[in-house]
Amino acid sequence: MATLQLLGFGSNGWGALLLVAALMTLAVTATALAIGAVLGAIVASAKLSGSLLLKTLGNVYTTVFRGVPELLIIYLIYFGGSSAVTSVGKWLGYDGFLGLPSFAAGALAVGIISGAYQAEVFRGAYLAIAKGELEAASAIGMHGGLRLRRIIIPQVIRYAIPGLGNVWQLSLKDSALISVTGLAELMRASQVAAGSTRQYFLFFIVGGILYLILTSLSDRIFNKAERRANRSMPSATIGQA
Repeated sequence: MATLQLLGFGSNGWGALLLVAALMTLAVTATALAIGAVLGAIVASAKLSGSLLLKTLGNVYTTVFRGVPELLIIYLIYFGGSSAVTSVGKWLGYDGFLGLPSFAAGALAVGIISGAYQAEVFRGAYLAIAKGELEAASAIGMHGGLRLRRIIIPQVIRYAIPGLGNVWQLSLKDSALISVTGLAELMRASQVAAGSTRQYFLFFIVGGILYLILTSLSDRIFNKAERRANRSMPSATIGQA
């Protein structure tokens, strides 16, 4: 009964806090994925371009942010960004510490990491497009913008969905590291509940279960999206025959 009370939604329960924290985890992960998608598309375009400088910059970005520990990047963005904002504030006449919002700093940090992985996903998806389709589009007079909208983007999205699902799962787990900024996401809420009640085993197990629920539901959503994207493709039809 004591366990049910601790996990309940009453005055002595921690259920509401954990539920809100799970929603916060989803929010910060979705924001990070969106930031990473923009950065990933830009970096993938740079790596696919004919410019040696752009290729080098793209390779440096993916190498650094896939190689440096995620926690270090979060520290750099949160504390380094707060120091930069404080310096700007002092230059403008404000005397005091100005910290970056935990949500913004966390989403940006995880988004930058996510962007390094999404860049490779988008690059691989573009290379998977049959060259004949692009050549045929050019042959019938499609300009670059039309070719991008009607052929490249739909095909890249189709091929990228499985990889994006993996990046989402990675970002979902990386969001636990944002607890160091004080953001009340799932890991932070589990720590607070465990520390307040001294029921460490209980709340960390519950936190792990909630993460598993989120990853399992996410996996099903991406699998459904992949099937939907492939339903009108000849390869999908052949595979079902």
